[in-house]
Amino acid sequence: MTVNYIHMVATLSLGSCIILLLAISASGLESLDDEHLRFPPNFLLGVATAAYQIEGAWNVSDKGESIWDRLVHMKDGRIYNNETGDVAADSYHKYKQDIAILKKLGFKAYRFSVSWPRILPTGFSNQISKDGVQYYHNLIDEILANGITPMMTLYHWDHPQVLEEMGGWLNSEIVDWFGDYARIVYREFGSKVKLFIPINEPLSVCQDGYQTGKHAPGKKLHGFGEYMCMHNVIKAHARAYRIYESEFKKEQKGEVGMMINGFAYMPQNPNDQLAANISFEFYVDWSIHPIYSKDGDYPPLMKELVANKSREQGYARSRMPTFEPEWIKYIRGASDFLAVNHYSSKLVTAGTMGPVPSLENDQGVKNFYNPLWKGSASDWLKVVPEGFRYYLRQLAAHYGNPRMYITENGVSDRGTLNDDDRIYYYREYLKQMLLAIHVDGVNVQGYMLWSLLDNFEWQSGYSERFGIVYVDFDDPNRPRILKKSASWWQSVIAAGKVL
Repeated sequence: MTVNYIHMVATLSLGSCIILLLAISASGLESLDDEHLRFPPNFLLGVATAAYQIEGAWNVSDKGESIWDRLVHMKDGRIYNNETGDVAADSYHKYKQDIAILKKLGFKAYRFSVSWPRILPTGFSNQISKDGVQYYHNLIDEILANGITPMMTLYHWDHPQVLEEMGGWLNSEIVDWFGDYARIVYREFGSKVKLFIPINEPLSVCQDGYQTGKHAPGKKLHGFGEYMCMHNVIKAHARAYRIYESEFKKEQKGEVGMMINGFAYMPQNPNDQLAANISFEFYVDWSIHPIYSKDGDYPPLMKELVANKSREQGYARSRMPTFEPEWIKYIRGASDFLAVNHYSSKLVTAGTMGPVPSLENDQGVKNFYNPLWKGSASDWLKVVPEGFRYYLRQLAAHYGNPRMYITENGVSDRGTLNDDDRIYYYREYLKQMLLAIHVDGVNVQGYMLWSLLDNFEWQSGYSERFGIVYVDFDDPNRPRILKKSASWWQSVIAAGKVL
């Protein structure tokens, strides 16, 4: 079975679709011959990191304050052990050592993010930091000198605090502020970098930053904040894409891709397929439908459900903002590739969950974990390899099988050099990805594991480790030690297949 699967899923009834998916999952277990374990020719294997999580150097030179700098320095217990990213893995000073590790292990790509306040200390384009720009030039030059392809994320959750004081992602002006920042990044680095992702994980930005308040800026505005935020994030992504398209693409010949993050939302039983479809619309389709669908705009069912809930709750209008026609046209098609972050899965059934009002409550469904699924150091991350293939097939079927890069995938532990659980996770998830590629015809062209280094894991501080390289955060020198998983990856890359 090849890409014909994509057309079949798009045209099958819901009941037939779930039966087919289950059948393919079962048959896939019998298809793991040597050919299916091999990576396709020119497949881009790499690692991913994020600026605030590894760089440190939070106040070096003229760098401005980010929303995460502000949050961690409150030391009010919201971050595990009141830890900060002030030094983190100190990759700002040790980037050559980190790139040398990538080279040694054989990785061909490095996805990293640039810090908005490191490049624009005031948050605006009126002042560009020479030191900040030079740091990223030095990093990119080191990446290229070692034969590694750079993939740059412009924003990985650390926008300038001064912009947050003016509303952050709730202020529509941030679309222009982000566009100004993107233009400077393209102008400075576009001759060297050919793969750009404007915004990391729009769902996490809006849900964790402006709905639940778990992440910076820590705002708890459920039912409104998440929708207002996403409205501006999607516009900002489109603005960054159109700026590159009109001002830089012809000369630089690079690409700008849309990023999504999501669980696989699988029905608890075949009768729950509609509930699973609703969760997909709310958590995944919400940010992609405006770009990848034929008609653009938000998903119709999602708009209807939020409007109905808003009306029932006595609001004068839907809590979900509306795109003007010119914005629908401007946003649609604003992506050259789809960047996919995926870690885990959930089961879905009909029901009610979440505070009133909220993104969760508006759906009229419940999602939860199967208690039999293997856990990790992160309470949200269960090991469900089959969910990865399910998710990739779903993306391909919904969006015309676009070119995809897996830009994050990995698992956490509490910190060990003999990380056999991590090797198990990678092995099983890679198998499912390769089945999606070889058997289902899903157009995945690269995979970036999360993460190269143990790092500052947001609200969890340093208590959850995702790296294939151990970092001793108690040692001022932040020494790096290769874990067992790093050696495993070195062997996998050398063999060109999953071992």
